[in-house]
Amino acid sequence: MKIGLPKEIKTEEYRVAMTPMSAREYVDHGHVVLVEPGAGCGSGFEDAEYVAAGCALAERPALFAAAEMIVKVKEPLPEEYGLLRDGQILYTYLHLAANRGLTEALLKRRVSGVAYETVTERDGTLPLLVPMSQIAGRLAVQEGAKYLEKSFGGRGILLGGVPGIRKGKVVIIGGGIAGTNACKVALGIGADVTILDISARRLAELDDIFGSAVKTLYSNPYNIREAIAEADLVIGAVLIPGATAPRLIRREDLKSMKKGAVVVDIAIDQGGCLETSRPTTHTNPIFTVDGVVHYCVANMPGAVSLSSTYALTSVTNRYGLLIADHGLDEALRQSPAIVDGLNTHQGRLTNLNVGQAHNLPATPWTPTTTI
Repeated sequence: MKIGLPKEIKTEEYRVAMTPMSAREYVDHGHVVLVEPGAGCGSGFEDAEYVAAGCALAERPALFAAAEMIVKVKEPLPEEYGLLRDGQILYTYLHLAANRGLTEALLKRRVSGVAYETVTERDGTLPLLVPMSQIAGRLAVQEGAKYLEKSFGGRGILLGGVPGIRKGKVVIIGGGIAGTNACKVALGIGADVTILDISARRLAELDDIFGSAVKTLYSNPYNIREAIAEADLVIGAVLIPGATAPRLIRREDLKSMKKGAVVVDIAIDQGGCLETSRPTTHTNPIFTVDGVVHYCVANMPGAVSLSSTYALTSVTNRYGLLIADHGLDEALRQSPAIVDGLNTHQGRLTNLNVGQAHNLPATPWTPTTTI
């Protein structure tokens, strides 16, 4: 199979979907890997390293025209839609529930879109989302601590405090991978941490992990409003795989928050869990609403591109090679995880949550699916 590795063009997206080492795996399996010049530069990989790994360099139009499967990090932008074609496989983060335009483009062009974020193993884990959630969770505290500084519009709070003064209060909404990693870092720097989740079982697990070092609360509107009113830093880390993030914090809730408090919305890729959230970039990462500083960078792990690229490619190659080695249809027959990852196929929507988000008909792929 011919595999295309284009350069990411999203603003300040420095990650690349394959390292030279991971590209070499495709080559060793007998596939042709076409790499756009400069694709790996943001993560510190030179074109010569890809050539040494057996790849061929190809300019963007030729790469998209020749490749049977495009492997990316982020969703295609509108200027890339015209490069996609009927029958092509697109293997990347898609986040279609928050992007009707891309959804319609993939359906119109009959692209088979396999979304990293919905590939699901039978134990319910999301193997291609986990490493980026880990990084985003840890970065959320790091970035939140920075924007709490007075020079950035924050309250002027040191999260860890010092002897004789109170610690900064961190509220984390969502106890999954991102929330748990945010909790680890917040506790590590000495903050006063509260974490909320809708699952009593997960709260019990968090209590077992962190003990009395963290406060756990059941996530409901009352508890959320009470918790954020006292918070210096709020981290939104909720996830419904493939679906739009629930809006758990309303505009009116901000009025009860402290002026200069910071919210970091990790869920912004899926539309955000605050009513006031909108995507931002690493160059202009924050905005303020009702005195509350919002950090809503839509590709947070891109800030630590080398770490993120290594973490991402360590898990994506397994599924990508299965598709390349056997073709998409056979890979779907062999791997229920890839079936869950399939969001669009031959002009049809195959993810129910995306269909619900856009009020479009959706039918999951089955081995007997016919067009």
